[in-house]
Amino acid sequence: MIDWLQHSTGGLLTLAVVSIAVLLLLIIKFKVEPFIALIVVALLVALLAGVPVETLVGSAQKASDSLLEKGFGSILGHIAAIIGLGTLLGAILEASGGAQVLMDKLMNAFGEKKAPVAIGLAGLIFGVPVFFDIGIFVLAPLVYVAAKRSGKSIVLFAMPLLAGLSVMHAFMPPHPGPVAAAGLLKVSLGWIIIMGLAVAIPSWFVGGVLYSYWIGKRLNVPVPEEMLAAAELARAENGGDDRDPPSLGLVLSIIGLPLVLILAGTFGSILLTKGSSLYSVATFFGTPAVALTISVLLAFWLLGFRRGMTREKVAELSAASLKPVAMILLVVGAGGFFGAVLAATGIGKTLANELSGIGLPVIALAYVISCVIRIAQGSATVAIVTTAGIVAPVVADLNYSQPQLALVVMAIASGSIIASHVNDGGFWIVSRYFGLSVKETLQSWTVLETILSVVGFVVAGLLSLVV
Repeated sequence: MIDWLQHSTGGLLTLAVVSIAVLLLLIIKFKVEPFIALIVVALLVALLAGVPVETLVGSAQKASDSLLEKGFGSILGHIAAIIGLGTLLGAILEASGGAQVLMDKLMNAFGEKKAPVAIGLAGLIFGVPVFFDIGIFVLAPLVYVAAKRSGKSIVLFAMPLLAGLSVMHAFMPPHPGPVAAAGLLKVSLGWIIIMGLAVAIPSWFVGGVLYSYWIGKRLNVPVPEEMLAAAELARAENGGDDRDPPSLGLVLSIIGLPLVLILAGTFGSILLTKGSSLYSVATFFGTPAVALTISVLLAFWLLGFRRGMTREKVAELSAASLKPVAMILLVVGAGGFFGAVLAATGIGKTLANELSGIGLPVIALAYVISCVIRIAQGSATVAIVTTAGIVAPVVADLNYSQPQLALVVMAIASGSIIASHVNDGGFWIVSRYFGLSVKETLQSWTVLETILSVVGFVVAGLLSLVV
């Protein structure tokens, strides 16, 4: 039996399937923290597949070459600074009133009749640097006021916002999911940005505009009075701030600067002569950690210190914003270890051989696996990290180009947002913040996420045929 597991195609594939099943069982049934579950399952798979103990965990004298440390370290070394800096950037933009400025300008530009589109665009733009739940916390009060003034259903205004925040969180750096998947599949973040925008914008338009208008006219939910009162109080408090709000140009520049620098680095590596001064400059400033550091420092100065924030306030803001990052990094590190084990055991290569034999595209496999893990356990980040760990050894020997690998990441990210339901924390945040019953949340939010997922995968699949 052990020999069959370790050396036969059927045995290795069985190990792959059982490992995913056990992982989901630990997370769903026994409520084990995902990063612990990933470590436990990876260790068990490695031992059952015959990986020597010293290769797996090293020795008391030296553990740095072990699968455990290299699996954790290789991915965390790539993403820790990016996620941390992106979190700081979102925090200072939120605290400075940048979201309010963005929303007000868009509302004025689009007018009352197209207010849902304006709110959706605000979510799309502000969703680049801020986490999904923070974006809801900051922008939801503006949705309450717009819905109350129009006399229409809050669903009509909430869904475009949620669509914008969701697609940015799923597809675009510096959010943890796409950054982690890029690290595991060894894709340049420049290509992730390009493909992320190519997939996110059509998905947002279909789900956040077309579907949101349709469901908003059929699901009439008034704004809860207590939410409206809280929103008006927040607006009054903000109005009492004696600081001038930042300009829209400044807010957009700080959000866009790291994206532009990273893209310049990506295209510079293609178009410029390697070893030239210009190549070195583009590479240095286009390195994601460097680009984000520059943007964060500018944001601290232009949106913080120059507008009256004290050093103590900035330090407090930074510390508070970084607290949620710890668990994300642990999950990503454990996912990196899981992927390293799958590669070392030969499971990844076996999967690749089987796929080539039956003609199933890797991009379709990645989407399906991500969908299954997402629906089963609820967390988009866990779905992305686990799927990327499974797929990484599969694509390692396929000679995929950077754009092709980026589209595999987009397929994984698309699967990670499908069918948000009661096991997803985001489901309850949406329900609570917009006063929706469970049935109404399923009719609106769950369907919206599924549309975003399917459209995202279709666009990624079509693009994979031409790159």
